[in-house]
Amino acid sequence: MKLPRSIAGWTIAVFGVLALVMGAVGLLWPEAQLRMLGFEVPATRAVGDHTGTFLLASSMAAFNMGVYYLLATVTEWRSFYRFTVVFRLVTFTVFTIAVLADIAPDRFFGVAAWEGLGAVATAVGLRLDARRGTSAGGVASSDGAGTAADAEEGTGPAGTASADAVR
Repeated sequence: MKLPRSIAGWTIAVFGVLALVMGAVGLLWPEAQLRMLGFEVPATRAVGDHTGTFLLASSMAAFNMGVYYLLATVTEWRSFYRFTVVFRLVTFTVFTIAVLADIAPDRFFGVAAWEGLGAVATAVGLRLDARRGTSAGGVASSDGAGTAADAEEGTGPAGTASADAVR
């Protein structure tokens, strides 16, 4: 796998690797995942308790999400980076409300904080990348043919592909 070419790309890569790992932990060792999140792990489950099924589904989703984030990193898909900022802030809000409303255990706030901090880190990375003139290819434009702002917005000189084009 290629290394990220931007600050924002590194934030997405870190989240992708952690999502992939945590998804794998939930699939292979669900009890450990539940304990990390602050949930009880009873010796037996009651009839109709579908905790295992839900954990299987959410762990598979996290694993897949990790793959998506790593794919976005390899392709430097900046539109995806911006998209994640918004929805990770939404996730932070929903998870925080779940803890405050006693729907989730207090330790679950760590998940909310991770989402919020990740969103802020990616937003800061996007801003810093734009300021330093990093285009999707990791090379600053010095010939006036296009700017980082052009790359950020998916526009550029006539006849060039968008920086967000997946190759």
